[in-house]
Amino acid sequence: MHYLDYAATSAVRPDAVGRAVQRFLTEVGASPGRGGHERSVEAGRICFRCRRRMAQLLNLPGDPGRIAFMFNATHALNTALRGLLTPGDAVVTTPFDHNAVLRTVHSLSRTRGVEVRVAPGASDGSLDLDATRRSLEGAKLLVVNEISNILGTRLPLRELAGMAHEAGALVLVDAAQSAGHLPCNPAEEGADLVAITGHKGLLGPQGTGALWVREGVELPPLLTGGTGGDSRLREMPDQMPDRLEAGTPNVPGIAGLLAGIEFVLEEGVEPLHARVNELKARLRDGLEQMPTVRVLSPAAPDGTGIVTIICDTTDPATLGRRLQEESGVFVRTGLHCAPEAHRLLGTQENGALRFSLGWASTKEDVDQALAGLEAITGAARVPSSQPSKA
Repeated sequence: MHYLDYAATSAVRPDAVGRAVQRFLTEVGASPGRGGHERSVEAGRICFRCRRRMAQLLNLPGDPGRIAFMFNATHALNTALRGLLTPGDAVVTTPFDHNAVLRTVHSLSRTRGVEVRVAPGASDGSLDLDATRRSLEGAKLLVVNEISNILGTRLPLRELAGMAHEAGALVLVDAAQSAGHLPCNPAEEGADLVAITGHKGLLGPQGTGALWVREGVELPPLLTGGTGGDSRLREMPDQMPDRLEAGTPNVPGIAGLLAGIEFVLEEGVEPLHARVNELKARLRDGLEQMPTVRVLSPAAPDGTGIVTIICDTTDPATLGRRLQEESGVFVRTGLHCAPEAHRLLGTQENGALRFSLGWASTKEDVDQALAGLEAITGAARVPSSQPSKA
């Protein structure tokens, strides 16, 4: 298997992640806050260590308890959007947002009368910053998808957050594609809330994620229920993270997430990012030599290992199926849950094919993908020293 779909999920994980899940299930197995016995206490310690390590990796300041566990970034984004936006509020989004944002703000527009403003973007992953500034006038919230899951490009968070705060708006960062994939410092750059998923760059299991909420930002809970403490209260507790963590958390997943984060910390985000960027350049170079292939993703050295393409002769779904069947290369095709980005690219009908590199990607993976694509399209690569279609 040549797995090149890390932007969807890190299906290839360090062995330590699986071992951590198994150890929890066989040696701990209890729930945090649901008893004073040693197994429940150990479950609580695992959750605390995971919050602390996540704060360390993402440079999130203050009390690690400001990090509430969620089941994925979608859960985190819904908690933030539905908690912050009330009837008559305005929210600013971008064309690069995931459906976790797009569908949620659409729902809030329909049910609460929330005004949705979309900052204009371009096919190279950039935003019209002047128009964005104007759209923020009177808005309550700006949502920033730090890394596009189609293009792999990075938005200028610091500049956008500065605009938002000048206008009196809060900033919610979708870090699903940035956390663990590249060095990032969302809080220092102006984020007020950060939505995180565990199963991508953090290398944890599915069903894990988190929402960081800056001190001073008040957020009502999306769900209500037991927290393991303050059981006499009819309202959810005021203190974090209990305020946002109703019900038993996915502690086996959190144990695996902790192992994944510790692996990334040990390896170092910068070396991992540099290695992926080197492979990305190799992949792009090979793709750009294919006469029938059009590379949609800019080079974006400050972005992630995403390279999205279309082919003049074969539709994306067929390309993806044949790459797996004939070359053992696993990729993602379609609209990638980001239809507005595909409209910008003109690929809204059939979508595109996305390669996404990750921590375990190799030159062999890249070369197999290039050879497989070349065999399917039937077009030999034009060496870069010769004139090409570019």
